[in-house]
Amino acid sequence: MSTECTHDCSTCGSSCSERTAPQSMLEQPNQLSRIGKVIGVVSGKGGVGKSLVASMLAVGVQRAEKHAAILDADVTGPSIPKAFGIHEKVLGNELGLIPARSKMGIDIMSVNLMLENATDPVVWRGPVIAGVVKQFWTDVIWDNVDYLFVDMPPGTGDVPLTVFQSIPVDGIVIVTSPQELVSMIVQKAVKMAEMMQIPVLGIVENMSYAVCPDCGKKIMVYGESHTAEIAKEFHIPLLAQIPFDPALAKCVDMGVIELHESDAMDAAVAAIMGE
Repeated sequence: MSTECTHDCSTCGSSCSERTAPQSMLEQPNQLSRIGKVIGVVSGKGGVGKSLVASMLAVGVQRAEKHAAILDADVTGPSIPKAFGIHEKVLGNELGLIPARSKMGIDIMSVNLMLENATDPVVWRGPVIAGVVKQFWTDVIWDNVDYLFVDMPPGTGDVPLTVFQSIPVDGIVIVTSPQELVSMIVQKAVKMAEMMQIPVLGIVENMSYAVCPDCGKKIMVYGESHTAEIAKEFHIPLLAQIPFDPALAKCVDMGVIELHESDAMDAAVAAIMGE
């Protein structure tokens, strides 16, 4: 071993007795789980609608007669159960945890389904939160799921890193908004995906525009969107542009997102399913 050894074998070309092969950090799912594709829904910042996009993708996949599921990895800001109107607690046995199921049959696992009260804050440190997310993969029985969507917290911290290292993510969808900082948001997400060697499936722009109820004219609330240009710069498809929609917001607030009818995400769902 060299006297100047840094103990980082990944950057060293020498061969010595101390050399070790890179070890996979992927965790095995519950032995009863059967999971097809795992899709991460991410963003470089909060408040852009990751949970909404994850929910709409899952609903779209379920309507296409595939079994969808959502792993809510946003532990400190879980909102998936609210969108689907799920209030019952998660059950479990000696074999594992049983996810809640929506009216359409979408399996959902969220920390809010384990708290005594849905409004109780989760005041945990990063490693504890990351450990819980990992358990949502290893301890939950994801039964015959075709597409598992992982709703990520914002940023590139402990939880996204844990997900990318522990769960075999097949690709990610980046969620953004039409504001000027879109370039920074996308770049952060793309660079993390590149570091973790995970494909970027596309970009979904939320809050793209509002439609005048009187004349039908599109109103660019945040100004002209540059998301298409950014997507082209990074050679990533722009999968969808979701408008402000009071009907959609009402469905989410009432916990009946599965009843909302819209074609805004049809192309995104088709791309995810490889159609």
